[in-house]
Amino acid sequence: MHEPVLDEQRLRRLIEAGRGLIAQLDLEAVLQGLLDVAREITGARYAAVGVLDDARRELDRFITTGIDADTHRSIGELPRGRGILGLLIEEPRPLRLDHIGEHPRSYGFPTAHPEMGTFLGVPILIRGEAYGNLYLTEKESGEPFNDADEESVVILADWAAIAIENARLYASVDERRDHLERAVRGLDTALAIAQALGGETDLDRILELIVKRARALVGARTLVILLEEGDELVVAAGAGEVPADAHGRRMAVESSVAGRVARSKHSERHPHAGTTLRSSLEPLGLEANSALIVPLAYRGRAVGVLLAFDRRGADAEFDLEDERMLLAFAASAATAVATGRSVEEGRLRESIEASEQERRRWARELHDETLQSLAGLRVLLSSAVRGQDEGELRAAVGEAIANVTDEIANLRNLITELRPAALDDYGPAAAIKSLAERTAGVDGLVVESHVDLAWERGEAADRHMPELESTLYRLVQEALTNAVKHAQAHTIGIDIKERDNRIELSVSDDGRGFDPDAPSKGFGLTGMRERVALADGELEIESGPTGTIVRARLPARRADVPSASR
Repeated sequence: MHEPVLDEQRLRRLIEAGRGLIAQLDLEAVLQGLLDVAREITGARYAAVGVLDDARRELDRFITTGIDADTHRSIGELPRGRGILGLLIEEPRPLRLDHIGEHPRSYGFPTAHPEMGTFLGVPILIRGEAYGNLYLTEKESGEPFNDADEESVVILADWAAIAIENARLYASVDERRDHLERAVRGLDTALAIAQALGGETDLDRILELIVKRARALVGARTLVILLEEGDELVVAAGAGEVPADAHGRRMAVESSVAGRVARSKHSERHPHAGTTLRSSLEPLGLEANSALIVPLAYRGRAVGVLLAFDRRGADAEFDLEDERMLLAFAASAATAVATGRSVEEGRLRESIEASEQERRRWARELHDETLQSLAGLRVLLSSAVRGQDEGELRAAVGEAIANVTDEIANLRNLITELRPAALDDYGPAAAIKSLAERTAGVDGLVVESHVDLAWERGEAADRHMPELESTLYRLVQEALTNAVKHAQAHTIGIDIKERDNRIELSVSDDGRGFDPDAPSKGFGLTGMRERVALADGELEIESGPTGTIVRARLPARRADVPSASR
């Protein structure tokens, strides 16, 4: 009959130690606790845990206690499982030696390794398979390890096996939960960006949304978006630690890692930014220790790339999950960028067309009226000069003076329409009132105007920004032109008022209506919309058989200098 070799005190300590190990859910804490308890119970000077690799052929990790850091560095490379340690791997059962050096499998110790004679090794088995081994050497008393030490360490190894399995299961569950949480965050972010970008057409705003959301999605220190322009990539926007002068910097597509990603349409992860990546980022003024580069492609065409640098937090490297989330995000981002560019190009075309229409109008005015009148005047004076009758000459000169007077008035009207002096000198109220009076006098209409601005009524020290005043004038001017030339109106009302730092403008007429959503050629609506958009305002047009109402709401931005200095 086997006699018990463990006394009550040691058994109690083993039970207490087992409870402590099982209560621990962090694997590193379990292994360190195992070493501390093993040394305490056996009186060993040195202890180590060797963790096997997946093939269970050699040691993947080797954790020690009892040896200081300087000695560790002097020893050099940790053991991989040869000699006595290899024997325990091949034959996972307890091994106790009084003199390590006398065993035939002993290889000896490397330089600077502490002298060790006595040895006790016990395997750690999890569900019948070896996880690793617990090694103890050199009892403080100088005696060999005994039966009680061996049985204690075997029990301790069993406790450790349970604790290690629990910690691994917990880590696995925790890792899965983390992946699920990140996936949910990714879906939430993708949905949010899709909703945000879906109603946005301003390219700068789209780019700002993309870099901010993408940076938050993968937890990057810095994220920039490069857009492809010909054979170059241009920094279009950035979030995080981006140099102030980085925006607008360029790099060649062919000679850069980012260009390779853009053209290949395959993402790349760089756990450690190598020489090639670092050198290709230099033209942009950017630095990175690690990087994740994802292509932006729309309908098979390269748009640009997203560059994420240096993941924040304990996990300093971008992983496969980050790459998947950013790739999914990039699909929506590329669509938004392509849409924003298309809208921007459309607006530019419309703006150019509106400008060309305006030029054609001025050219037609000058050709049809001023130049033809001057040509007729030349013919009149030439005929009078060739004649001999002094009375005819005097009559011709009188007619010429009348014609010149009329043309001077016409040219003044043209100049006033281009840029009225009253707008600069006296403000929008006076300029709009003068415009209303000219329109009424020339076209025989009833035009009523009411302008109530804070500066005009003495409630503001400064006038509005010049651009805003021009916008107010041009909106009224274009609305009057439409009402006179296209709507054939008889009565027009102009109402402008400023309240609570907002300006509300309304121009109404009783003429023929039109379809505001139809192509705007001939009505000048493109220019009106562009001006209101640049002023961060809102434009609304209602039109029907009984007339048209143009409404605009604009922020009342003040000039930076007092009106007296203008």
